[in-house]
Amino acid sequence: MATTSLLTEQDVQNYKDQGYLLYNKPVFSEEKLARLTGIFEEHLIEKGKKLSDELDTPHFRDERLLEFLLSDEVLDLVEPIIGPNIMLWSSHFICKDPLVGRATPWHEDSAYWKGRLDNYDKIVTVWLAIDRSTEENGCMRVIPGTHVNGFSEYEQVDKQNNLFGSQIKNVDESKAVYFNLERGECSLHDSRIMHGAKPNTSEYRRCGYTMRYLPASTKLLEGKKNDGFKVWLARGKDMAGNSYANV
Repeated sequence: MATTSLLTEQDVQNYKDQGYLLYNKPVFSEEKLARLTGIFEEHLIEKGKKLSDELDTPHFRDERLLEFLLSDEVLDLVEPIIGPNIMLWSSHFICKDPLVGRATPWHEDSAYWKGRLDNYDKIVTVWLAIDRSTEENGCMRVIPGTHVNGFSEYEQVDKQNNLFGSQIKNVDESKAVYFNLERGECSLHDSRIMHGAKPNTSEYRRCGYTMRYLPASTKLLEGKKNDGFKVWLARGKDMAGNSYANV
């Protein structure tokens, strides 16, 4: 349970209105951030020929990451937005290598999880900057206020140059807000907001760790899409009858 909120009432209101929030403060201590970076570097070495932007659910195979995913530093950011009963939904290392890092097409996270949950309210992604993240090296960008739907119309794109094979149609990029973050800072965004990133054409790597949470009142639906998928009760109590890896 959070003892003191890291977010102000205005922060929370801005998140609700716009669908995102930039937290331009260090999330972890330098020592703790260095440990997380070391774990990422290990995964990067072990990935073989797999592209660096495809390191999905690394905590399934490396439980050292739970120290960060279940930490008070992160959960105290999430609780003011989704409440005291929190489920760890997923995590993902997203790394755009220098000069060759692919674009992330405009998308909503919720669209890729369709049919897996009974609702998509209050799913929060904490995007932690392991490297400095700027417009130059392909930082994340969002279209503010587009988190009211979460299931837009998509069209196909070339997957050689893009992380995904589809993108949202007819996005007005002139409204985009770019998430410039220093190493150790983070952003928070609603799973339904339209977001993406340009390719990394700079000489600087851009790596982030996404940590995804939802209220423990959300029910995971039975079906093939959730077979073998593990979730953790991060804080509080279960409100939906889900099965957890740590209970």
